[in-house]
Amino acid sequence: MTAAELHQLLGAYVLGGLDPADSVRFEAHLQECADCRAELDELGKLPVLLDALPVPDAVALTASRPGGGAAEPATSVPDTVLDELAARRRKSRRRWAALMGAVAAACLALGLAAGPVLNRPPQPDASYSVQSGSGLRFSVDLARKTWGTELAVSGSSMPLNGTLSLWIRDRDGSEDRACAWTATPSGRIKVTGATPVQLASIASVELRDGTQQAVAVITVPK
Repeated sequence: MTAAELHQLLGAYVLGGLDPADSVRFEAHLQECADCRAELDELGKLPVLLDALPVPDAVALTASRPGGGAAEPATSVPDTVLDELAARRRKSRRRWAALMGAVAAACLALGLAAGPVLNRPPQPDASYSVQSGSGLRFSVDLARKTWGTELAVSGSSMPLNGTLSLWIRDRDGSEDRACAWTATPSGRIKVTGATPVQLASIASVELRDGTQQAVAVITVPK
């Protein structure tokens, strides 16, 4: 086999399409041919690039030489090269199919497991409620925060006029207004408030009407 014929085996060698005898002959040729060694360095990543191409396009690329020469017809490429390219594409498709299947299964499992957790509202650290003889219902959920305490307030049969407010009394006797709102015609409310007083230091939560008179008081146990 002439040096020119051996040089034409470069593409098949890169793709692993040579039989053992031709591989031995080509590797011996590499020891003597600097041009083939240089081209081999340039084509070292060709198999990875071909994995991303359809087989006909990959064959067309391997049939042309980097020197700008005309490409040989695809039929001149050895059958072993075609088989190698087809095998690579099949393996690539199987890898992607397996990967996508695993991702889909993981997403499904995550959705089934995490869905109820994500849809569940945060649980308060403490909840209290009170009902007066007039039918007023008043409840408050307390949640610890690094800056103090957050309060979620709800009620029904509340005063229908004026501005209502929620006051926090700490265990030292100090007071802090957590929130205020305008009375609603329905007597129902749902508001959120906040206080810098830590939950452990809250002694009572007091609902006051527009005249600052207490209409409901919740005592927080120690």
